[in-house]
This record gives sequence, structure tokens and C-alpha cells, in this order.
Amino acid sequence: MVKHDVKTGKLDYCQITGSKNLFEAIDLGFQPPCGTLLTQNILNNPETYYPLRLMICPQSGLGQLDYVLGSQVCFPLDYTYRPGISVPLREHMERLTDELISKNKLTSGSLVVDVGSNDGTLLSFFKSKGMKVLGVEPTNMAKVANKDKVKTIQKFFTKALAKEIVKKQGKAKVITMTNVFAHMASLGEVMEGIRILLDDKGVVFSESQYLLDVFEGNQFDEIYHDHIRIYSLKSLVKLFPYYGMEVFDAKRVPTREGSIQVWAGWKGKHPISPSVEKLLKVEEDAGLFDPKEWSKFRERVLKQKEKFLDLVQKVKRKGLKIVADSCPTRGVVLLNYYGLDKMDLPYVAQLQGTEKVGRYIPGTHTPIVSNEIILKEQPDYVLILAWHYSDYIIKNWKAKGVKSKFIIPLPEFRIL
Repeated sequence: MVKHDVKTGKLDYCQITGSKNLFEAIDLGFQPPCGTLLTQNILNNPETYYPLRLMICPQSGLGQLDYVLGSQVCFPLDYTYRPGISVPLREHMERLTDELISKNKLTSGSLVVDVGSNDGTLLSFFKSKGMKVLGVEPTNMAKVANKDKVKTIQKFFTKALAKEIVKKQGKAKVITMTNVFAHMASLGEVMEGIRILLDDKGVVFSESQYLLDVFEGNQFDEIYHDHIRIYSLKSLVKLFPYYGMEVFDAKRVPTREGSIQVWAGWKGKHPISPSVEKLLKVEEDAGLFDPKEWSKFRERVLKQKEKFLDLVQKVKRKGLKIVADSCPTRGVVLLNYYGLDKMDLPYVAQLQGTEKVGRYIPGTHTPIVSNEIILKEQPDYVLILAWHYSDYIIKNWKAKGVKSKFIIPLPEFRIL
């Protein structure tokens, strides 16, 4: 059996099949870990940069980085990502809760375990519906969840922890992993833990960035060190049988401008939806595992970069001002790949009161400030780094009286 756990450093084989027949999808150069926002105390310390390249395995359909960072680097205790502050994401999680309860016929008291549960937002909705909930979260976001009375264990998910949960709580009817299943270097350890924890008729649900949407939407900014893997459906269909399970349903959703939702369970326990075969065919027809099609992707990405940098130069010559709004992890990749520092963008505005305000973008050292500054300054242009929520963000700013022009960098560069 292929060893699915990988160590820190160079990764030159497919994490699922072990194949060394990989091709390069895109090279984004050397970049700092994008989830580790800098504090004032360490701002002038040396930074370490790591290779950021996406490779594709045609055999498994997996997209993966060829250099792996340790979990402690990507997910430090003071990790600042928090889904609960995003209104669109909260609304999505509430709808998802209703769907999972209905689809799996969950009854009051059913155990739902969320792996990588962050601030407990998803589980809070399950709890409000009468489910017994438990989060597993290694960062200090676990403290936020526990403060909000969403029971959370502050640890990485392992086989040993799964055994402990079963002993104290019983087996889980549903195990959820939203925007986290692609992050774990210890993929085998996680899958073994799931195998221990999952009820006989239980369901494993994952929602991850979708390789097909990255490809079709020029989304190079979804490629970062936290995302060791970017899944296609083909890759997940290959993965689960190693552990006695199978994918029985899947669908594309617009979350984060393109994600894939997958339902898996013990082999033969759930009827397999026709949607699985249909989506597998969509991937093949799109040329998702063809090196020639990925060369076209690189050309499209470069074209978007050139358009944006051309605007920056024109704005500078005219003495106008561009600032950035919102600070998702993907925005850090974009700023570093485009080579935009605080001389180009004097600040990134972030929702006031959140953990990111007062920190600095790694690599560029751009300060992150409270977002009321945009209303006060009325800059000429506002770059929306969380462009996947651009409609919501722009509508809110216009309602508050912001007169700036808005720049949407991807999937196609445009100015509104």
C-alpha cells in the first residue's frame, strides 16, 4: 500500500498512487508561507521563502505541491483565518448543515465531528439543530469555538485521537471536512482516523477547492503552501478505496469561486449517484489531466498579471491611488506573485476588529488596517483580493457611500 503520509520537503511522487509520472502545471516562484501574517515584533526579521509549484498526476488526477511545509509552519497557534466573520460563508454553512441533516436522515443526538473545525461556525449550526457536536482544531481558534460553547479539542486529528473520541463519544454519523482536507501532509493518518471514527452507515463529507475550477477560472491564487493537494473528483475516487470506502456522490458548488463537495462511506453501504460518473467525464472532456491544456492555463494567468501591472503603472503616472480590500490567504499569493508591495498598495483593508488587523502581509510587508479607512479616504481604486465575494463586498461599499472604482483581478481582470 502507498504511504499516504509525507514529510516536510521535496515531494516528487503522487501522494495517492505513488506514481512519479507528474507534470508541472504552474510555477509561482518562491513565496513565504501565506497564512503566517507578520506582527510588528518580527517585521524586520529575515523571512524564509519556499518553492510554490503545482504538479499534476495524470494517473490519479491529483494536483499537488512539489514541496511540503510542516503543519506547524502553515498552521501556527495564532492562525488568523476565521470563517465565522464572512457573512456569505456563514450562510453557505447553514445551508450545508440543513442538506447534510436531511440527506443523511440525522436524528437529534447524532454525533457530528468536524475535522479542522476552526472557530466552530459549521458545528454551531448542527448544534442548533439538536445534534451532538465535536470539533477538532489544532490552532487557537479552538479557544474561540469553546468560548462560544462549541465543544472543540485543540489537537491535530490522528488515529490515537479518533480512538479516544470513540471511547468517550461513540462513532460519528457524519464526519465533515470543509476547506481543510487538502491541507494535511499526514493524509494517511487522517484517513486511518476516519476509518476508526466513522459509524457503520456513516458519511464522510468534504468540501475542497476544486482543481477543475482552478484550471477553468485562472485561479493561481488558490495554489499556496496550506493547500498541499488540490483535488479533482478522479483523485478522491482513487483515494477512498485504499481505506475500504468509496465516493458515492459529488457536486460542484460556487463556494470560494469553485469547490467540490464529496460524500463517501463504507463500500457498498450507499447507492452511487449518477453524478459521480457524469462529473468524472466532465473532467476528462476538459483536458484536466493534459499537459498541453495546462500550458494554456499558464498563458491565461500571465495575461491577467500583465493587465493588472499595466494598470498599476498608469495609475502611478497619473498620481492616483490603489489600495486593497480584504485579506484572504489567496490574496497573499496574488500580491507576492504580482510583486506588489506597500509602494504600490499602501495598505490592505480588513474587517475591523478581526485578528488580521494590525499585522503585515508576508513578503510584501503591506500593513493590514481596519477597513473604515476606505470610506474615509475614498481612494481612486480598490483591489478586491477576496474577489470570489466581490459582488457582496462592492454592494456593501457602495451602500456606505464609497465612490472608488473596484478592481476584480480574476478570473478575468476587470474594473467596475
